[in-house]
Amino acid sequence: MKYKLPKKAVITDAGCASRFLPITKTVPKAMIPMGARPIMQLVVEECIEAGIEEIIIVASHEGKATYENYFFDEAKRIEEMMAKQGKEDRFAPVKRILEDYPKIRVIEQDPALPYGNGSPIASARPYIDDDEAFIAVYSDDVVFGESDVKTLIESYKQHEDAKAIIIAQEMPKEVLNKYGIIRLKDEEKMTLDNIVEKPKIEDAPSNLTSYGRYLLTPEVFTHLDPKNTGLDGELWTVDAITKMAEEGDVIVEKTRGHWMTTGDPKNYLMALLEYTFENEDFADDVKEFVKKK
Repeated sequence: MKYKLPKKAVITDAGCASRFLPITKTVPKAMIPMGARPIMQLVVEECIEAGIEEIIIVASHEGKATYENYFFDEAKRIEEMMAKQGKEDRFAPVKRILEDYPKIRVIEQDPALPYGNGSPIASARPYIDDDEAFIAVYSDDVVFGESDVKTLIESYKQHEDAKAIIIAQEMPKEVLNKYGIIRLKDEEKMTLDNIVEKPKIEDAPSNLTSYGRYLLTPEVFTHLDPKNTGLDGELWTVDAITKMAEEGDVIVEKTRGHWMTTGDPKNYLMALLEYTFENEDFADDVKEFVKKK
């Protein structure tokens, strides 16, 4: 079956982010700042750049109110204060979020589902029509440069019969044991066989690392079922995608940007530096400071 091009994106941030405690006791992980914006906003903007019209943020019970406040609260008190101080330009980024973004819906992860990175996606099932493909994004993965979501949609125009499309990045040999590594079924067609989680370096089937940028069809929900838990009793997106690869083509596209994870404090800091070097007018000062250390 051919599905409509994606107009919806599911962005997930429903975990407890234990590596970032205590801050994540009250702040969802993707609300940690990247410059003056939270990580989540960068991910939302990547989707907007690709033409996505509706965004579904899947949050924890505790995080749902935080996201609703950030994306929907008009913050009139702050706006009035900025106006009195003649600093309307500082409030302009807030108005852009409120006025220019596409439809954003914040939902809570279904508490009846098992733990696992597939459960937030499964929780969005009621908002995905049976005849449409959709984008799924992990919010702790950030992409600098060209939007991966745009690459996924462009690829789907060329592979309308694909069950799914996933993004990969080539990584150095010495770190292949830290990630999910792609085994290709057909290297010429770039179709997926499976994804090997954290293989021994000498056993890695390629140097292509899979991360949280997917174009999925509704068929994925057949496999994102509580009965289909995998390692550690968790519901895994990768397991569902592997099952889809057994039923038809899952296309692998190499990123045209530069992926970095923010999933732990070390990698978050490196991603923050990358963001600073690429976007802030004080980047040279920071580079000089780092050199002196």
